[in-house]
Amino acid sequence: MIELNPLHENHAHYFYNWIQDKEVIRYSLSIFQKLKTKEQVRTWLLDTIKDTSTFKKGVFLKGTDQLIGYAGICDLSSTNKSGEYFIFIGDKAYWGKGVGTEVTTKVLQLGFNDLDLNRIMLTVSEPNIGGVKAYQRAGFKLEGKLRQACFRDGKFHDKLVMSVLKEELYQFYFGMSVKLF
Repeated sequence: MIELNPLHENHAHYFYNWIQDKEVIRYSLSIFQKLKTKEQVRTWLLDTIKDTSTFKKGVFLKGTDQLIGYAGICDLSSTNKSGEYFIFIGDKAYWGKGVGTEVTTKVLQLGFNDLDLNRIMLTVSEPNIGGVKAYQRAGFKLEGKLRQACFRDGKFHDKLVMSVLKEELYQFYFGMSVKLF
């Protein structure tokens, strides 16, 4: 259903349109709560594209140039062979259709194989039930809770810390400890 490709400056209008919808950005990056103008979004996207310390890809409908979100791994540590997963599906037409799980699975494969990571973690807002389920379906396990770590809609809520190890992912998908991706 999807493919991962590089982001480009001309994708800024997608992000601008998405961040106008409070529901779309409710549990996403805090920066999205602050971006208001097309120029601010364009500047953010250019900075994001130029950032070589983060692995990121646009999420496109397969066989098209229609961007529906982006995902990747930040806070990469070559010493610890770890990073932090992120995903943003801005096009609500693709929520609840397995896109999040598919994107997550593909990025995990790239992280473990191409980036040679051993551990990939994430934080997710506890009320984001769809996100939590997608991460569990992709192999993430709950590690803990960051109490009142996020403030949205006038109240605090907890963030869950989840992670997956390379060996766990192979076990999760194939029931064995060999590299098959």
